[in-house]
Amino acid sequence: MMFALNSDRPAARMLWRGQARTEFPDETDTLHAIISTPIVVGDHLYGVGSYGELRGLDATSGERLWQSDRMNAQDRWATAYFVRNGDRHFVVNDSGDLIIARFSPAGYVEIDRTPLLTPTTRTRGGATGRWNDRAVLWAHPAFANGHVVARNDAEVVRLSLAAEDYE
Repeated sequence: MMFALNSDRPAARMLWRGQARTEFPDETDTLHAIISTPIVVGDHLYGVGSYGELRGLDATSGERLWQSDRMNAQDRWATAYFVRNGDRHFVVNDSGDLIIARFSPAGYVEIDRTPLLTPTTRTRGGATGRWNDRAVLWAHPAFANGHVVARNDAEVVRLSLAAEDYE
């Protein structure tokens, strides 16, 4: 659900609430973000749903504008972490890729992608064991001073995001 906060006192009003889909009761037509935090850019919301799908929504109405399966594995609990940098976003997905992308009301545009860190945590199919067991990178990365810091269960890496460091 989306709330509008009152700017002059502690109050809020609900703008919209997603409705559960009959065929998938734990999914909505809006956004059911499980692990990663969605981002708001202007009047638009971008985030990863509970099956790995990247979605763009109108933040004022909850209307889904688009959906993409290109950024992430399409599996239960798949996720990605975003940080905005100008008109682009740095994304680390749970497959261990670092992605530079643009999100807009028109859709998802991937600019570049490179492996960042090998996933080492196993999902074990979730608490019930009914989902796929796959290796994931579920530690939130940190972005600071032109670098990304990421970790898995075996190592921590700090890598420059500056293009001139790789020429």
